[in-house]
Amino acid sequence: MTVSAKPLPVEDLAHVLAHTRELWEEARGRSFFITGGTGFFGMWLLESFTCINDSLGLGMSAVVLTRDPAVFALKAPHLTGRADLRFIKGDVRSFTFPVGRFDYVIHAATEASAKLNEEAPHEMLDAIIGGTRRVLDFAAQCGVKKLLLTSSGAVYGKQPSEITHISEDYAGAPDPLLPGSAYGVGKRVSEHMCAVHARQHGYEVKIARCFAFVGPHLPLDTHFAIGNFIRDALCGQPIRVGGDGTPTRSYLYAADLAVWLWTILFLAPSTRAYNVGSAEDMNIKQLAETVAEVVAGGGYVQVAQQAVTGRPVFRYVPSTSRAQIELGLNSLVALSDAIRRTADWYRP
Repeated sequence: MTVSAKPLPVEDLAHVLAHTRELWEEARGRSFFITGGTGFFGMWLLESFTCINDSLGLGMSAVVLTRDPAVFALKAPHLTGRADLRFIKGDVRSFTFPVGRFDYVIHAATEASAKLNEEAPHEMLDAIIGGTRRVLDFAAQCGVKKLLLTSSGAVYGKQPSEITHISEDYAGAPDPLLPGSAYGVGKRVSEHMCAVHARQHGYEVKIARCFAFVGPHLPLDTHFAIGNFIRDALCGQPIRVGGDGTPTRSYLYAADLAVWLWTILFLAPSTRAYNVGSAEDMNIKQLAETVAEVVAGGGYVQVAQQAVTGRPVFRYVPSTSRAQIELGLNSLVALSDAIRRTADWYRP
């Protein structure tokens, strides 16, 4: 059964508007085509898009691809009744092209499932690469001026433990002989496809390499550690860390994520990749303790395994210097506040 989701907090939408206000004039009266518009990223893009459209009177419109518009209508009735959004049904690999000109295309559809990546890597690859191919075929005929691809930090492969923050210039890559590399390999190929296609057809392609995030709409019951920790804390249960707690991550709040994605779409140079995430790193045990303190005022953290002294640390943390220096982007919402806002949104 699909349960209606709350609209995003007003303070978060105001945050996105305040930090992107100067970007939008070029999009006045323009049309957008968005894939992945009904997932975690998509909900933030759509709600901020409609808020900004209303606030600035821009007269923009968007066509949104979704597997099942009827299901999404139950999830987000506050969006599906809007005149500036039109939802079309289809698979990203085979959707029927909507008629008309679209100045902006955002390709955010992806299979970000750890379970699928592990159990059906061929399907993962087909969804990512096949979806990108179809979107590019559409871009070639719709008059697109700017296309944003939401890629992933997985394109770098395993981050060496001695590199605390991985930069866009890192030359490593996923091991193509490991089935578990399907997601990273697929995103890497998609970036290349977009770069080649954009040069051939004369439009701008923007690449956002996304890392880890927290915020409303993040699933609390999948492979996202921070979502699982927030779920445990909200339920009054001990927070369970499945490993030894030493892997290191960083988390950008979703309102900042929306600011970064819109800024990259409008301002980033074509075919130049930008890491999207937070540079404030901590290990998983520290993250669990932070969630326990913020959400439950303290609580018990269960760590399943004992840490082994001298074992290399598994890191997944971006360097965000390029985005800060070239685009003026920063992580503005502190992690503790991000956790609090996410938990509050999920409370009944």
